[in-house]
Amino acid sequence: MQLNCSISGSGSGAGDDKFESRLPMAEPLSAESQGSTQGELIRDYEPAQGSSWRFGKPDYAKVNKTYFKHRTMAHQEGSLEALVQKVLKNWQVEADNIADVHKWKTMDSTKFKLAVNGGCPCNAQLLSDVGAPNILVSETLDYSGSSNSFEASQKIFSDAFPDGFAWEVLEVYAGPPNLLFKWRHFGKFSGTYQDKHGKKHKGNGEMLNLIGMCLAKVNEKLIIESLDVYYNPEEMTRPLTTSLVDASQRAIQEDVADSKMGIGGCKSGGNCEIM
Repeated sequence: MQLNCSISGSGSGAGDDKFESRLPMAEPLSAESQGSTQGELIRDYEPAQGSSWRFGKPDYAKVNKTYFKHRTMAHQEGSLEALVQKVLKNWQVEADNIADVHKWKTMDSTKFKLAVNGGCPCNAQLLSDVGAPNILVSETLDYSGSSNSFEASQKIFSDAFPDGFAWEVLEVYAGPPNLLFKWRHFGKFSGTYQDKHGKKHKGNGEMLNLIGMCLAKVNEKLIIESLDVYYNPEEMTRPLTTSLVDASQRAIQEDVADSKMGIGGCKSGGNCEIM
């Protein structure tokens, strides 16, 4: 995956106080969303006082069912693996659902940066403005992060995985302050995926497994300061284009696909700046 350095945050988006004041105050996650109804607390995010949920209180019931049914690892409570997994699950809750970076608790918004496959790092405000999928998937043969809003990206992947796209830690190789771990993203492609050309692809019900690595720098309170993610984003979007809903539509060939797509590193000769 290459972080598209042309994507830039508005700087005046959802993090504004005026925007936040129009949203209801954030209530704690339900026990079902936390996972405790399944006998295991897999996320325990508590919104900061005065913060608001971006789209209303999130519900993780569906994705939790997918997680508990299809996970490959059941980490012992109190283990380093369970700790890292909870830290990152809480990060995902916040990055997706709390718009105001000044209310973030899992990240140090003054230091935070996110980079993918050695690409240009983004800062906290850009992550809030455009959303994690547009940064983590960015530009592939079948998806364009620069062409989708925060809301559009959420809908595209929610439509593709109606039962949720779960995430787990597989192995942890190093503890804090530099957490190095292997992860797995997984879910059944049972919905419909719309690619960047507007073509819709019907899910085949098969499980999509995505494997990657991450280096997370945290402080003494396990607050995230940076995330360096490594994986092949084509393995995320290619399997979603196996069957066109309208068979009369011709698939775009790779040799005429968008030249912005790619899987690797910074294309700015190492001269890119934090966005």
